Amino acid sequence: MKLFFNLTPLSYHAINSCFIFLLVIFLSCNTSNCLIKLPENITIPALFAFGDSVFDTGNNNGIRTIVKANFPPYGRDFPGGKPTGRFSNGKIATDIIAEELGIKELLPPYLGSNLQSQDLKTGVNFASGGSGFDPLTSIIVEVISADKQLEMFKTYTENLRKLLGEEKTRTILSESVYIVSAISNDIANTYFHTPTRILEYNVSSYSQLLVTSASTFLEELYKLGARRLLYFGAPPIGCLPMQRTLGGGIERKCVENYNTMAKLFNSEVIAALERINGKNKESRMVYVDIYTPLLDMIQNPQEYGFEVWDKGCCGTGLVEVSFLCTEPNIFTCENASTYLFWDSYHPTERAYRIIVDYLLQNAVNKIFTN
Repeated sequence: MKLFFNLTPLSYHAINSCFIFLLVIFLSCNTSNCLIKLPENITIPALFAFGDSVFDTGNNNGIRTIVKANFPPYGRDFPGGKPTGRFSNGKIATDIIAEELGIKELLPPYLGSNLQSQDLKTGVNFASGGSGFDPLTSIIVEVISADKQLEMFKTYTENLRKLLGEEKTRTILSESVYIVSAISNDIANTYFHTPTRILEYNVSSYSQLLVTSASTFLEELYKLGARRLLYFGAPPIGCLPMQRTLGGGIERKCVENYNTMAKLFNSEVIAALERINGKNKESRMVYVDIYTPLLDMIQNPQEYGFEVWDKGCCGTGLVEVSFLCTEPNIFTCENASTYLFWDSYHPTERAYRIIVDYLLQNAVNKIFTN
């Protein structure tokens, strides 16, 4: 049973006109009438997120690390206009997915958020900006490793059992949706910018190291009760504004060796998911292709309503991210919705919404395929 899917670049252009029309409708509606349609008699009690800054909603706020986003101008378009630790101008993918699944408006971080019983019942976020599947990745920037995120999840499940009992906890864990995104930092930072890794591994062997680590992580999640899981693959890392600036030459072209590794990892993790699903009869782990839609948005920004696609809104948009993205900065843009990227590494809320809306219904359908 194969539970993964891909969308080709051609398919994006073929339905472009219809998509833009639907997008306008989507951006103008509210949570109550924008929900993902679930199969009959199916409910999703909670959402759990693991990974890096693409999913982190504030776990890094309370730890000693330079990888933070709890200061302006981060969060300027978030409800209330305050920074929360989300690496964007507003909501990020985790919030939007929780909203679209009809679970709740925001997915709170596990650390430092004064969680209430209702938060525990409906899901929390364990992701940490700067993290990855290579253990060295988290050590370098002192963030929460993948293994530590699993330990936090174990503690969470123990607290949930105390609150609800064993049977109810088992039901919540098995019927909830889990989302995982953690690979970009391994490739962009650890491999290509850490001499010990690039000397020790070639592209192929390092990719295999990451796949092995990711597989172990997913198997552990399964043992802890996870059944329905969306695995978000690597994006076109070499085309992110920061990588263009640092490695794309004077013309700031996409850095192809970064993209080559991202594509190699994606192809190998698809096979790994197939093995996990085949070995565990209750496993519903779905590969979600982020690479294709984000690359299409970069190559055809006008078709998605973006005016700027090769740099971020914050500062010059060329290298600013985390502590480099601060205010006041005369270069920071006024309207982030016209930008594909918020800083030089992370998408804007509007970009996240487009990606999630385009991919989530298909992914959810795959999760419930028998």
